[in-house]
Amino acid sequence: MFTKILIANRGEVALRIIRACKELGIRTVAVYSQPDINSLHVKFADEAICIGSAASANSYLNIPSVISAAEITDVEAVHPGYGFLAEDAHFAEICESCKIKFIGPTPENIRLMGDKMVAKDTVKKAGVPTIPGSKAVIKTKEEALKIAKEMRYPVIVKAAAGGGGKGMRICHNDVRLISALLTAQREAEAAFGNPDVYIEKYIERPRHIEIQILGDNHGHIIHLGERDCTIQRRHQKLIEETPSPVLDNKLRKRMGEAAVKCARAIGYVNAGTVEFLLDEDNSFYFMEMNTRIQVEHPITEAVTGIDLVKEQIFIASGEQIRYKQDDIKFDGSAIECRINAEDPDNDFMPSPGRIATFNVPGGRGVRLDTHVYAGYEISPYYDSLIGKLIVHGKNRVEAINICKRALDEFVIEPIRTTIPFHKKVMNSAAFLRGKFSTDFIEKLFEKTE
Repeated sequence: MFTKILIANRGEVALRIIRACKELGIRTVAVYSQPDINSLHVKFADEAICIGSAASANSYLNIPSVISAAEITDVEAVHPGYGFLAEDAHFAEICESCKIKFIGPTPENIRLMGDKMVAKDTVKKAGVPTIPGSKAVIKTKEEALKIAKEMRYPVIVKAAAGGGGKGMRICHNDVRLISALLTAQREAEAAFGNPDVYIEKYIERPRHIEIQILGDNHGHIIHLGERDCTIQRRHQKLIEETPSPVLDNKLRKRMGEAAVKCARAIGYVNAGTVEFLLDEDNSFYFMEMNTRIQVEHPITEAVTGIDLVKEQIFIASGEQIRYKQDDIKFDGSAIECRINAEDPDNDFMPSPGRIATFNVPGGRGVRLDTHVYAGYEISPYYDSLIGKLIVHGKNRVEAINICKRALDEFVIEPIRTTIPFHKKVMNSAAFLRGKFSTDFIEKLFEKTE
């Protein structure tokens, strides 16, 4: 087991990893940018090193600075969290070349699943259903128009690299497709340094279902059930729950087995998530694989009782997975609400600023993962996530009721947050029935405007 780990991240996920390390008796090193000097991950780590200025490129994405901090503090391993360098194969390789263990998958795992065209082809060969689409990246508008005609509209243009909704455009006609192709290529180049895009058939009114998996260096791979991530805005998730209200045990088993097939096809190691689209006929299709811990991992922890970050550390240290598939049991229902510093009444515009009042919810079935406190300054330099409200009940109805109560207790002032939005969702008839698709938010705001 490691004795000291550096966390190459910031915010709530850095604090989350520090907590797991402390419970395992592992010392921690935090890295931080100049504006983050007062962040809680800096306060609660055993050591902290400033690695640069506000811009991510000068700090959290600055590989030489992160590696230098790791070498100076003599750590044995680096945990990248999610975002920043978490899915950077080059960073993982550098860690290994410096004899620092990267707590995550192998560089080859990251590369294979990081290129969505390669990933799609790999899992298709393993017998996992995939969405119909182009067999190679699209270079010209003539190629795009030909493929769209063959598949018939609607189609979606997607960046071959990256994620988070960047470089994605839905198209219903030729004019929109030509415009979207150029826009998506520019956006992909700016976000990922790779302008390559491809085209897929757009599945209308789908559910977004992901499966959590764990793999070790001894050939063992298991899944830990699904998370329903259907409620999202511009391909950014806002609310996740488990179990999904639309999956029965038979479908859950099939999707779990498909996720394991995906992981086994590339010899996957550590924690990862396989994402699927589920259509109205309960047919599911591989979308992508995230080669890291997910933002929404706490709801899986709630219903399985398994600490996923600790499992990541155990696996990276060379241990076998401590569970067999039959050991995984699901208890109750869990929901996560992402609380962002955004104004939902103003097109979710960012709302940075100083927090004066910060009253956190508590009580049975409530967990809050946050790095924020009264007096904390929400920076304009990074994402707007304030924290994640996670609730757990004996069933979905109880989980929703606990969530409503917790949201009522949650007070953050004077900045605007997404708390009112989450309250609106929890009282929506469609959400309460569990009958919704990825266009849920657009429909919700249409009805209230």
